[in-house]
Amino acid sequence: MDLDAFAAVHRPQWDRLDALSRKRRLTGAEADELLHLYQGVSSHLSLLRSVAAETPLSTSLSSTLARARTRFTGARTNVLTDVARFVVISLPAAFYRIRWLTVVVGVLFTLTALLFGVWAARTPGVLAALGGSADLKRIVEHDFVNYYSENPAASFAGSVWTNNAWIAAQCVAFGITGIFVPYQLFMNAQNVGITGGVMFAYHRGDVFFSYILPHGMMELTAVFVASAAGLRIFWAWVNPGRHRRLDAVAREGRSLITVAIGLVFVLFVSGLVEGFVTPSPLPVWAKLGIGATVLAAYWTYTLVLGRRAYLAGERGDMSDDDAGASVLTA
Repeated sequence: MDLDAFAAVHRPQWDRLDALSRKRRLTGAEADELLHLYQGVSSHLSLLRSVAAETPLSTSLSSTLARARTRFTGARTNVLTDVARFVVISLPAAFYRIRWLTVVVGVLFTLTALLFGVWAARTPGVLAALGGSADLKRIVEHDFVNYYSENPAASFAGSVWTNNAWIAAQCVAFGITGIFVPYQLFMNAQNVGITGGVMFAYHRGDVFFSYILPHGMMELTAVFVASAAGLRIFWAWVNPGRHRRLDAVAREGRSLITVAIGLVFVLFVSGLVEGFVTPSPLPVWAKLGIGATVLAAYWTYTLVLGRRAYLAGERGDMSDDDAGASVLTA
């Protein structure tokens, strides 16, 4: 099909629909015309997409149709309804979809960190390469603990939250490269493992776990979730299945960017724990209990609400209308 000729023939209808959708007031005849044009232009868009992949022309028509649809349907939903649907259905379903990959990523991360920790703790040459004995003792006895309390709790919690949320968003956004996520996971596992190895080498392993685990249980899980989302997007590009590659990536991207948004709130809670609980004078068992409760709340939310939404057909993606995948036809 000659797209230029097709556009030349139907351009008057498209322009008329665009003009009507922008009018502040419509007469009865104009409202009927708007609906009739909407149905016709929807058919045009469907035909264009069946012939060619997404083009500037189809994008423009999709925008015009969305504006026209708003005119005769009114506002989609109350914003509170949208928020409730996101929290109760879309987000837990998106978390649930990647639950097993999240676990696999977490296991691999833990094993890598453990290997680096054992290597650092049992290899004198590694400790020597990390610094002199006096420097390492200062880190072990002062710097490691002071890191969590040297700044005001609220300021520290906010800084940790924004930094971790940015890392999570990057894992989702750059996951399609197939390189960014494994690299980030490896570097973080290496840092955690070597730090733990140094602490154990100086017989401060209990301090290491008492300061890492309260917030780290949820914080690291959030990193695993973001990494799993990024890897799913990469896999959609490698193996699109029955869909076109761009369509598969777009579908996964829309669905899993939901994960990045949700993790902002998850990491907010984790940041509060790191800022206010980790450096607090609470007993170690209380700190660990709070951290474990936060983690249990996440998995309960994911496995209960997420499973229910997933079995109902929810995948965390936009609705077909919002995604531009379905249109009304005559």
